[in-house]
Order: sequence, then C-alpha cells, then structure tokens
Amino acid sequence: MERSLRIAKSGMPRWLERFLHNKAGILGFLGVVVVVCAALFAPYLAPYDPARQFFDGLSLEGMPLPPSEKYPLGTDLLGRDLLSRLLYGARASLLVGVVANGVAVLIGAFIGVTAGYCRGWIEVILMRFTDVMTAFPALILAIALAAILKPSLWIVALVIALVNWIWIARAVHAQVLSLAKREFIEAALAMGAPTRRTLFRHILPHLLSTLLVFGTLGISTTVLLEAALSFLGVGVQPPTPSWGGIINESQSYFLDAPWLVAFPGLAILGTSLSFNLLGEAMRDALDIGDRRG
Repeated sequence: MERSLRIAKSGMPRWLERFLHNKAGILGFLGVVVVVCAALFAPYLAPYDPARQFFDGLSLEGMPLPPSEKYPLGTDLLGRDLLSRLLYGARASLLVGVVANGVAVLIGAFIGVTAGYCRGWIEVILMRFTDVMTAFPALILAIALAAILKPSLWIVALVIALVNWIWIARAVHAQVLSLAKREFIEAALAMGAPTRRTLFRHILPHLLSTLLVFGTLGISTTVLLEAALSFLGVGVQPPTPSWGGIINESQSYFLDAPWLVAFPGLAILGTSLSFNLLGEAMRDALDIGDRRG
C-alpha cells in the first residue's frame, strides 16, 4: 500500500518503477549506452584512422603487436590499431542491428496484424507462408541470400530482416486473435467503426509493448547474425571494419595473437548480452504494468 502511494505521489509510471528496480535491466541499459556512444563518437574516441597501417605496427618478424601504451588493444595482421577498428566496427554492427531489426518488426507486425484481423483465406495464406519460412534455418537462409546478392552493409541488413520477421509475425498474430475477442473490439465493430479506426485506435496501441520488446531483444540476434555472416565472408565487406570481419581476418593468428580474436569476441558478447538484459527487463516491466492495469 505504501509503495503504491509512493509511486502515485511521484507520478512515475508503474512499468518504469518496475524497470528501475531490475538491476540486470539497468546493467543492460548501461551496456547499450556504452556501445551506442562508442559507435556515435568513434571518430573522436578512436586514437587512429582504422584503415591506417603503421610501420611500427608489426614486430620484426611481421607479427601483430600485443596491447601496449601506444596501441591499447594491440595491432592486427596489417599493423592497424585494433581499438580504432573495434570502435568503428561498433557502427557497422549497430547500424545493421537497428535497421535489420526495425525492418523485421515492420514486416512481422504487418503480416501478423493482417492475418489476425482479416482472418479467412488471407490468414491461411500468410500463416502457412510463415510456417514454411520457419522450416528454413535462419543462418543457412541468410548465407544463401547474402551469397546471391552482392554483399554490402545495406544488403546484409535486408537479408537479416528477411529471416528475422517470422517469430514476430507469429507472436503478433496470436495477440491480435486474442484482442479480437475482447469486448471493446466487438463493441467498436458493432457500432460500425471503420477498419482503419479499429486498427489504429484499438488494436495497434495494445501491440506497442510487444513490438517494443521485440525491437530491443531482436537487436541482440541481428548483431550475432551480422557477426556470423561477416565471419563467413558474406557480410560487411572490407575495408569497412566489423567485429565478425576482424575475427575472420585474424583466425590464423589465434594462437600467436589471441587478442585479435578475444577483444572483438568480447565486444560481440557484451553487446548481445546488454540488449538481451535490457529487452528482458522491459518485457517484465511492461507485462507487470499490463497486469496491474
């Protein structure tokens, strides 16, 4: 009772109060802020040009240099500063992650809402098509599409979006079917409300929390998928630095220069974990808010 009064007096929404009490969610939020700032301010944070090859960036034997005062995370096989390449690589990973997941959410929401609201043969066709797409492994399908199309930053984002909308469509479809049975939807239809008004005033607002959670959690998946495609050579192409591409270039130096694989791997892991923690916390907070009214 006292807690409810305190929240009411502060004017803080219940979902926000719930989120602020989730330590894992706060940790994920801070991690996301760090990665976003690294990507946005890479030109100011990077000590060197990521494509610059230093004459003293390799040992006398032609091997990459370990972390030092001049090169905080060491150098790569061409004598380039690894820290600078990781900071600029964050741009590629986040750009692909945000764009690809945003397009996937739009596609999934459109198919799910259309199938759930129109019903009939439209629902059958759209959901059976979704079931067929589910049968294809996402990574294999993404590799095939990326190999057919000319790999580039935007093509990789499009390819990832085309394989990531499936689960969003299924979740939205199920929620629309549930909403269609609610009293306020039946009342709106009985009063002769047009389709556009029913969708935008009564159905879509109830889907925002679901789409927001998918929009956050999905970035983790798209970052991992982009790294996998770049590692396999069908993702972001050189000279644009990407975390998966850095690992691909450095795999032959795994034993002699482990930092070349460890640091980009930790960047991928940290980014994916941060978005996962943030998405899970937002899902819990929004679910609690919905249940409490």
